[in-house]
Amino acid sequence: MTATAMTIAGSDSGGGAGIQADIKTFSALGVYATSVITAVTAQNTLGVTAVEDISPQTIRAQIRAVLADIDVHAIKIGMVSRSETILAIAQELEGYQGPIVLDPVMVATSGDRLLREDAIGALLTALVPKATIVTPNLPEAALLTATPIAETRAQVLRQAEIILTAGAAAVLIKGGHSGGKDSIDLLVDHMGVTEFSAPRVDTNNDHGTGCTLAAAITAGLATGTPLEEAVRNAKAYLQQALIAGKTLTIGGGHGPVHHFHQWWRA
Repeated sequence: MTATAMTIAGSDSGGGAGIQADIKTFSALGVYATSVITAVTAQNTLGVTAVEDISPQTIRAQIRAVLADIDVHAIKIGMVSRSETILAIAQELEGYQGPIVLDPVMVATSGDRLLREDAIGALLTALVPKATIVTPNLPEAALLTATPIAETRAQVLRQAEIILTAGAAAVLIKGGHSGGKDSIDLLVDHMGVTEFSAPRVDTNNDHGTGCTLAAAITAGLATGTPLEEAVRNAKAYLQQALIAGKTLTIGGGHGPVHHFHQWWRA
């Protein structure tokens, strides 16, 4: 059986995040990629200059077309900017039984807002309950839970508890925006807390890190890897992609990580 995953996300014309990062990650990790595009963005390493949402009808048609023909073993949901989009996806995935990774893409690396304020409630009620794991960074966890950005471990765990109460099976709150020499992520489920720590990589090529990590977790789940191990493997993959990405020279802003670091040198 060929391991197959689906990414439901926005297109990044700069190639560093979104659909493009997900397909690269799935492919690098030996998983066949299918895709559903929710929005087309005009962006590069410097920022986002335009966003055009795909209609809910076309999003539904993409999901139906893939699931009607292809056995999808895991799904990753990324940029879903509007309530209409969120509800369309939730309805189309009503009968889906495989793992779902929800990466609540709310703000781009450049600081551009990618999720409308009025869509947060729809995300919490329609998609979070379907999620095997939700993977917010610290600012996204704050927006999801309507609380200040966490500065302590206790505050992070409180935010995770709120997201679990909303229906998620597990939450990975990423510590990339915190200080310190190590980046610490906390995986929280109803059984307890698991900490993942990695040294910070001093690089400007960090565009798409959240998409890449969530896609790598999805790839692991698509191959039948248990959740904790899938997260651990995904963290290791991203760490090497960040290190190798330091030598990439793409654009004048936040460049991408090196998704194919195992296959070709920068």
